Amino acid sequence: MTVDHLTGETVELLRQLIRNGCVNDGSPESGHEARSAEVLEHYLEGSGVDLEVYEPTPGRATLVTRIEGTDPEAPTLCLLGHTDVVPVSPAGWSRDPFGAELVDGEVWGRGAIDMLNLTASMAVATKALAAEGRLAGSLVYVAVADEEAGGRHGAKWMVANERDAVACDYVITESGGLSLHGRRGHHVTVTVAEKGVAWRRLRVSGTPGHGSMPYGADNALVTASEVVRRLAAYRPAAEIGDTWRRYVRALDLPDDVVDALADRDRVDEALAVVPDLRTAKFAHACTHMTLSPNVAHGGVKTNVIPDEVVLDVDIRTLPGQDEHDVEAALAEALGPQLASRVAVEVLSSRAPSASPTDAPVYAAMERTVRRFYPEATLVPRITAGGTDATFFREVGIPAYGFGLFSPRMTAEDFSSRFHGNDERVDVDSLRLTTEAWMVLCRDLLGR
Repeated sequence: MTVDHLTGETVELLRQLIRNGCVNDGSPESGHEARSAEVLEHYLEGSGVDLEVYEPTPGRATLVTRIEGTDPEAPTLCLLGHTDVVPVSPAGWSRDPFGAELVDGEVWGRGAIDMLNLTASMAVATKALAAEGRLAGSLVYVAVADEEAGGRHGAKWMVANERDAVACDYVITESGGLSLHGRRGHHVTVTVAEKGVAWRRLRVSGTPGHGSMPYGADNALVTASEVVRRLAAYRPAAEIGDTWRRYVRALDLPDDVVDALADRDRVDEALAVVPDLRTAKFAHACTHMTLSPNVAHGGVKTNVIPDEVVLDVDIRTLPGQDEHDVEAALAEALGPQLASRVAVEVLSSRAPSASPTDAPVYAAMERTVRRFYPEATLVPRITAGGTDATFFREVGIPAYGFGLFSPRMTAEDFSSRFHGNDERVDVDSLRLTTEAWMVLCRDLLGR
């Protein structure tokens, strides 16, 4: 098959996946990923790969394919894509978010970036590699459900309940492959680590009373407002890891700003002089535990002083931090008097995770990048969000976020379109990523 033919298949498969509209709102009955599992199964049937569908919850289907290698001593690589997408507000879009229109060399639609582009290109590469004959190592392609809501019906469930089906030595999934151009050269990103999740529910107590007599009242809403204020004002100490140090030196920023961003004692002041707000937000998230109060519920009636307000707080931890650090941060942010009025519950907990940069797969990714961009260097990064990579890292399997976008896709474009309005991906990125999977698999798995 020619590269152009493979690109065409990736484009059309991506458009089908977008049109399936597998929107995951977090409820067990959402997602309907079985629609895309069926499309992918039909696409791969007859290509010589072993196919299996797992459906732990009705409609929440995961497709697993495997091409067994010829050498049992060679490594096994898993290409991991997800088929669900986040909800969308159509009023903010210039085009139908599920129309999958191809306009001016770009495919538009929810999931075009996150991550149906990779899910489609992985499937196309898997089928093409199967047609070439077996590699020395084994290749596993997995299209999972439920990545956007924590993997309970997808990767998390598969690792816990069907480990043999997804057994591998390395995993490659989303959140990498962006080009960074600057005074220090051309770099391409690979995600090697992600922050942990430590969501908390804070129950703020008070005393009910009549709303017409607020003087001296113990109003839980008033107390909760102070809790929110203190959480928003809290400034935890910075933590600078080696991954961040390596990444920040790839950014197109003045040397003094880069040096300050890599210094735990100066990073906070440096954030204020970073010219781009998105870069500053990312830099802050990669160097700090973050606490963001995002949901509030309280009160029953206008004339009743509330006796309880519930706050849900999104807390993200850095590699090396744990639950004790979260407890200490909340205690420090609130202070002893206010903390005594707050009951804390764990909403969701997932440890931060990281993978090594000295693994054979990392070297293979770097060689792959140089096939397309000879002058480029692979640079590791940490992501502030979460991916399915963490479930594999938890059981000792190194996992990475990779791909290969064209220079047309800037970091700013990627950030604004990810879960945003007018999400779209250019066809050249689809070509590069499809071909990159082919090159990477041949390199790592061998013949």
